[in-house]
Amino acid sequence: MLPKIAITMGDPAGIGPEVAVRAHAREELFSWCRPVVYGDPAILHRAVRVTGASLAVVGEEEATGVGRIVVAARSALDPGQVPFGRPSLPGSVAMAGYIRSAAKDALSGRAAAIVTCPITKEGLKAAGVPFPGHTEFLAHLCGGADVVMMLAGDRLRVALVTIHVGLRRALELLSPALIENTVRITDTFFRRYMGTSSPRIAVAALNPHAGEGGMFGDEETTVIAPAIAAARAAGIAASGPYPPDTIFYRAYRGEFDVVVAMTHDHGLIPLKLVHFEDGVNVTMGLPIIRTSVDHGTAYDIAGKGTANPASLLAAVRMAAEMAGKGCNS
Repeated sequence: MLPKIAITMGDPAGIGPEVAVRAHAREELFSWCRPVVYGDPAILHRAVRVTGASLAVVGEEEATGVGRIVVAARSALDPGQVPFGRPSLPGSVAMAGYIRSAAKDALSGRAAAIVTCPITKEGLKAAGVPFPGHTEFLAHLCGGADVVMMLAGDRLRVALVTIHVGLRRALELLSPALIENTVRITDTFFRRYMGTSSPRIAVAALNPHAGEGGMFGDEETTVIAPAIAAARAAGIAASGPYPPDTIFYRAYRGEFDVVVAMTHDHGLIPLKLVHFEDGVNVTMGLPIIRTSVDHGTAYDIAGKGTANPASLLAAVRMAAEMAGKGCNS
């Protein structure tokens, strides 16, 4: 039987409902999984209207299939109170509830994986969620799991040592232990879910030219190299640190399976240059499978029916493939 994938609708005022609807209009979605949208029926009906899709919105007791979008109703919003293009308190509270419910079902085995549509950090805060994004929130919901954020496409995959903090704070957080842990989680994830028996992990440097022998900083020798050495001693195929301005190209050409980058933008600028429309956000280290679109709520185009479902389709397909590999590991 195909795996059940819980798709959280995201911010009702953003493009999440629209990309969910447009993804369900693609027949290939149903060849990968049994998708169920954790969201709001009225908001999905609105998304069907603005996209012009020929879809019926049905309850979760119904079977999934072409021509219908099955919704696990986790809110009963009045669309008039949730206008397109800006966060609202009712929409933000509902948005957080979709994530909680999907995580609960994944942890209990009622769903094989979670795929998340975009949310706003402002909305999470307004809803009383003390976390800056999906990654940290899901780690909390899964009992404080030690997680790593990765963005992935067919040609390039990037795991991040630090994520949603200011650059100055990111530099303060870097340590051999944190970098080694990131590499270990990445290695374990690739072995279990990506079908890679010995993943080739390239560790990017922090400073220009990998520090140029200490002329541009010494973090490569004092912080990053010890972490790589410890990982290698544990049998992990990690190498580096490599100059950031060349390693992503080498990985893109197929020399490595994944690059570990020290900071958020260090790693995601090259990733999104290559995979802006079809990149997938993956949370490694959770006891459940979670993938996500790699874009935001796009308030500027919400309600126009033009949002591209490519990233959501890629995220669902990856989650379904991971569910299959995870069951066989």
